[in-house]
Amino acid sequence: MKTMEDVRRNTYFMTSIDYETIDLSGLPPETEPARQQYFIARCRQWVTEKSEELGRPMTCFISTFGCQMNAHDSEKLMGILLEAGFTEGQSEESDFVLYNTCTVRENANQRVYGRLGYLNSLKKKNPHMIISLCGCMMQEPEVVEKLKKSYRFVDIIFGTHNIYKLAELLSERIDGRKMVIDIWKDTAKIVEDLPSERKYPFKSGVNIMFGCNNFCSYCIVPYVRGRERSRNPEDIIREIEALVASGVVEIMLLGQNVNSYGKNLEKPITFAELLQQIEQIEGLERIRFMTSHPKDLSDELIEVMKHSRKICRHLHLPLQSGSSRILNLMNRKYTKEQYLTLAAKIKEAIPDISLTTDIIVGFPGETEEDFEETMDVVQRVRYDSAFTFIYSKRTGTPAASMEDQVPEDVVKERFDRLLKEVQAISAQVCGREVHTVQEVLVEEPDDHEEGFLTGRLSNNTIVHFPGSRELIGKIVKVYLEQSKGFYYMGRQLDAARDSLKDK
Repeated sequence: MKTMEDVRRNTYFMTSIDYETIDLSGLPPETEPARQQYFIARCRQWVTEKSEELGRPMTCFISTFGCQMNAHDSEKLMGILLEAGFTEGQSEESDFVLYNTCTVRENANQRVYGRLGYLNSLKKKNPHMIISLCGCMMQEPEVVEKLKKSYRFVDIIFGTHNIYKLAELLSERIDGRKMVIDIWKDTAKIVEDLPSERKYPFKSGVNIMFGCNNFCSYCIVPYVRGRERSRNPEDIIREIEALVASGVVEIMLLGQNVNSYGKNLEKPITFAELLQQIEQIEGLERIRFMTSHPKDLSDELIEVMKHSRKICRHLHLPLQSGSSRILNLMNRKYTKEQYLTLAAKIKEAIPDISLTTDIIVGFPGETEEDFEETMDVVQRVRYDSAFTFIYSKRTGTPAASMEDQVPEDVVKERFDRLLKEVQAISAQVCGREVHTVQEVLVEEPDDHEEGFLTGRLSNNTIVHFPGSRELIGKIVKVYLEQSKGFYYMGRQLDAARDSLKDK
């Protein structure tokens, strides 16, 4: 269990709030974030009373399903709960349990339903327990109806657009509402200045935009995350400056398609221009971002990356399919040839770039010839790694009703072939820095080898090397002694020099 010292070190605030001075006798404010601060103060009062009644701190636990956007949302949700007086628990045997759900693939939904039965058994033992569900899965109307009918023990249900309202929804539940449901179809609102509990004190995700306008035919994200809306660059810069002041050296800029950033702002700005502004922040060492859609990755962005001192040498560029015919059915808005031209242009401008990708196998209508086109792109681009997925039919997307769904055994055979090829290429490509000195951001103790640390290169490759825990959060120079295919074994530079002298 985290101590309050741990919590205060990792929880970051844009503004410092004294919740004890908030007047709870009147109506809550109408404007944000003052309204949510009111409800956080109200929940703190309730949690304090309950903790005294129980003779122990009330605990909270969040289980996150899905992508980095969900993980970052969970940091915000945890920040709200900690400010509301809860202590972070280590398991679902906590007083407040929240599942932040994903719905990109069908098996993600089934995992949540499977866990809910377990939560029900825990709630019967702990009558104080509150169960909450949020995230993408909750944006599906049929899911909410199923929960209302078959999972009446769930206390709070909300979606992706109103996570900042957690304390307000909890306050409603405290007032006696049996099942609080607050699902928004869409929103243009972005609420700033709320707490966030970071997993790491030295690196953090930063949302630059929300939603997606691309409507790929297989993807449910635009329906559950809503249309694109960008944060103002001033708010992004202000947040990053506050993070750097609190000890962050690396940030990950997050958006469903960062290349679309700024188009809907009152004063439009490109993603490349935003990166140039962020680069000027003193004390920030590394900038990462994801995800980039190939259809609108600009020459301007490539030039900014080429000359940057801080943007990491890693680009995630989803392919999805190497067949132009399938790409058209997917509504991806680029062809195989355009993708290959873009990848070559990126590699020519930034020779040490690490390219990673996403690939879907078994999209409706995919023939063996289409699949071979995908294999051809993999062999020509030679990705550092690829996230490979079997197509998952999502109700409500155009692809779900397409004819020529590919037989399961055919998909499985193709998937295995693709995975084998991706892994073979990755094992060759990822060893290119062996016997060189590279900068490594030290992230945590190695969980396999006592006395070793684990960190990442700029290109996102993992490095394990001996060292003291005092190095965690620092960027150090490491000599890469051995390539293990997908990671390196190394020695901190001074230690490596001493070792070479002894030989």
